[in-house]
Amino acid sequence: MNNLSGRGRVTGLPAWDRCAVMGVVNVTPDSFSDGGRWFDTTAAVKHGLGLVAEGADLVDVGGESTRPGATRVDESEELRRVIPVVRGLASEGVVVSVDTMRASVAEQSLAAGAVLVNDVSGGLADPAMIPVVADAGAPFVVMHWRGFLQGGNVKGVYEDVVAEVTDELRARVDAVLDGGVAADRIVVDPGLGFSKEAGDDLTLLAHLDRLRALGHPLLVAASRKRFLGRVLAGPEGSPPPARERDAATAAVSALAAHAGAWAVRVHEVRATADAVRVARAVEGARTAAPATPDERGAEGTR
Repeated sequence: MNNLSGRGRVTGLPAWDRCAVMGVVNVTPDSFSDGGRWFDTTAAVKHGLGLVAEGADLVDVGGESTRPGATRVDESEELRRVIPVVRGLASEGVVVSVDTMRASVAEQSLAAGAVLVNDVSGGLADPAMIPVVADAGAPFVVMHWRGFLQGGNVKGVYEDVVAEVTDELRARVDAVLDGGVAADRIVVDPGLGFSKEAGDDLTLLAHLDRLRALGHPLLVAASRKRFLGRVLAGPEGSPPPARERDAATAAVSALAAHAGAWAVRVHEVRATADAVRVARAVEGARTAAPATPDERGAEGTR
């Protein structure tokens, strides 16, 4: 498989020859994973630069937690959190994505130097989002979303989770296309952990080929999520804390890269950066011409 043609290229973003690594900077006090650690602008920018030094290809900046039960922040507060961090990272040459459901935050982030909009609602939370993205000509992540998770996991019942998520994503992509966003600037995301139980998340990961068949680059965001805690805990144990799920996250990153994901979104970058590079090396070895018998014999005599 040609890596770029197999994973897809996103117009407006660099073309990586492997699964890209998207590092996460949460400028929030209440993220499920690292709430409050990077709430200060200076600390957040420093953290983003550290992620790049560890191997992140792009950095996703968010100012609003989307964990189940989280209360939405108001627009002015989200802008206050996000814009200085986006501007600071972009000024250092970082490829910046903004994680937001608000059109105003997306618009001002793009003006501050962001180059990608990552909207967990796929444009459903704010009707102005798609026109803003279309007018800016920005790449856009369309995630599978069934509504806000205030009070818990909503509408998470599936008869066939792969078919339903694929169909719902396809419908949402069609709406985004109708809104004027170019097809070569759309990324899809199955929304692991959003209105899904652990078994649903694992089933989606096992069938990423079905999601890639939508014809758009695929972002996989599994980092530190509840389903990994359930896997690590086993049938009787308690799930480990979020920050103890990084090795499991890296395992998912390797699997996603092997399955042809365009990018993986993670909190701890170094292990995943190594994982996707190993996956790329294995892929390259698979597609390389096999050694001749004489070459194999010569190798054995060294």
